[in-house]
Amino acid sequence: MAYAHTNSKGTTYYLHSKGKMFFFSREVKEGALDAVPAGYTVVEMKTGMLALKKVQAEEAAAETPADVQS
Repeated sequence: MAYAHTNSKGTTYYLHSKGKMFFFSREVKEGALDAVPAGYTVVEMKTGMLALKKVQAEEAAAETPADVQS
């Protein structure tokens, strides 16, 4: 199943890849991805469009809590 993300305006977009290029579309098309690629995060622009942003090493460490207790 394609990765879906709903923006703040309530529109759902699906993540696709064409080679090394990533893009979001309102419809599931050829090249749909099941998950956000490792090292990337989804960001929303002021217009509501979605984009992928590379995660910096420091941000990646902050997103992965090392001291989580079960």
